[in-house]
Amino acid sequence: MGSEMGKGIKDVVIYTDGAAEPNPGPGGYGVVLMCGEHRRELSEGFKRTTNNRMELMGVIAGLEALKFKCSGTVYSDSKYVVDAVTLGWVKRWEENNWYRNRKKETKNIDLWQRFLEVFDKHEIKLVWVKGHAGIEENERCDQLAVAAAMGDDLVDDAGYVEVDRDVMSKAKPARPVKRGLKITHKKEGEPCRHCQMPIEKRAPKKKRIKRNQTYYFQWHLYCPGCKRTYMVEEAKCFIEAERVGLGREDADACGDGSLF
Repeated sequence: MGSEMGKGIKDVVIYTDGAAEPNPGPGGYGVVLMCGEHRRELSEGFKRTTNNRMELMGVIAGLEALKFKCSGTVYSDSKYVVDAVTLGWVKRWEENNWYRNRKKETKNIDLWQRFLEVFDKHEIKLVWVKGHAGIEENERCDQLAVAAAMGDDLVDDAGYVEVDRDVMSKAKPARPVKRGLKITHKKEGEPCRHCQMPIEKRAPKKKRIKRNQTYYFQWHLYCPGCKRTYMVEEAKCFIEAERVGLGREDADACGDGSLF
């Protein structure tokens, strides 16, 4: 398949699904990637998360598995994910500093930012399919997601936040956010943009690098008040580039020629 890579953008088909039972609770995602005669399945389980996060995580995992720029279709039974993309909601949320309106903040910001980063690299459309309707690959993704959620090797969903209402009631109210002004945290000690408590720099728990993982974060910023996690671009390390001492584009070109 390596000799085909130079002939143009390859067309892929991706099916995804996510599950959390109860919601929130243990969860997982399942992905099926197909390109011609090639097929691959992905899944992962988390200790505590939500159904929507797993639905979105499934799409992200599928796109992040692609080694080259691709065109094609992602099929998902999540209206939450598909409508946010096809109706342009996620782009408006980003433009409004991740606020749905003047008072309500967008949920799952960490995953939506991660989604846009990889989605914009490809020519992919999202299509909604009805779940549990006998669609073979959708049913397979559901099986993968449920099995992952029930597995013994569940990991932490670092971006999932359950707000401690007692702590939030004692925290200072967030300052109004000016429309169109993008606020990001870059260093320890800055006041959290949600509750104004000083944020802390923390190192993540050591995790095994996955086969197709392209990057990881050496550290992140954490608010002890509202328990939010902020991922910082400066802390991102690209795995292949780090291993062979190349830049990101050079590292991408050193793959084995397979598409995913």
